[in-house]
Amino acid sequence: MVNFILGLLVVFAVVFLYFMIKDVVKTYKENRMEKGNFWALGAVGFVTNFFDTLGIGSFAPTTALFKFFNLTEDRTIPGTLNVSMTIPVILEALIFIKVIEVEPITLISMLVAATLGAVVGAGIVSKLDTKKIELGMGFALAVVAIVMLLGQLKLFPSGGDAIGLTGGKLIIAVVANFILGALMTIGIGLYAPCMALVYALGMSPKVAFPIMMGSCAFLMPAASIKFIKEGAYDRKASVAITIFGSIGVFIAAYIVKELPLYWLKWLVIVVIVYTSITMFRAAKKHKEEINSSF
Repeated sequence: MVNFILGLLVVFAVVFLYFMIKDVVKTYKENRMEKGNFWALGAVGFVTNFFDTLGIGSFAPTTALFKFFNLTEDRTIPGTLNVSMTIPVILEALIFIKVIEVEPITLISMLVAATLGAVVGAGIVSKLDTKKIELGMGFALAVVAIVMLLGQLKLFPSGGDAIGLTGGKLIIAVVANFILGALMTIGIGLYAPCMALVYALGMSPKVAFPIMMGSCAFLMPAASIKFIKEGAYDRKASVAITIFGSIGVFIAAYIVKELPLYWLKWLVIVVIVYTSITMFRAAKKHKEEINSSF
């Protein structure tokens, strides 16, 4: 069963890359590539995916860096996050699903639920205007900051030793992961809330890694292809982050393996809160500009 899941992930990666490369090549030939700094975007991808592999999560820190250094348009951030992180996250899933045991029914159910949620969410998010994206991401970042803060203050259950779920707990896990998959498409990273969900249901903390990484790895190709077809993503950023983010994953997984992340998480929380406020201010500014034009 594990080998089947891993094989399916490889197939998803190939299909996703076909759509992404085809779109990037077409855009490049038409001289419509974005003007962002490739190396700066690559550096962002390397750093955020390095820490993503260690369990920090990459969506919120990447959004913060995008905003702080003005690396891409607000409108394309949700799509760019999903498209650019797809291959690095698939690599993470291939690594962790292989080495950490999870009961197959639990793993497959949660992966399928997250994927279906993402397909539904991406179809909606890819058509939203800039103001709605900014409001949505402001809210998304605030939620992530709260979840991370509760985790830092140890207000979440610390988990148990189960590697699988049954009955009512399994139903709760599936429904919750469907919702988290849908929210992924607007920029709410799945790692922190999924880890909290796993802990709350009494599962082993280690099991969170293959579940959350596998969930993202299955949902992101499906969601990302929708963003690609709508043209709702930054192509240059996605190429740079895909390349350098993948390098960051391998270094974190096979060379560094573990770091003391307590103080880094506090820094990430502060940055996420700041970025959330920035998004709300940007949305308010867009609203005022629209009102003044009438």
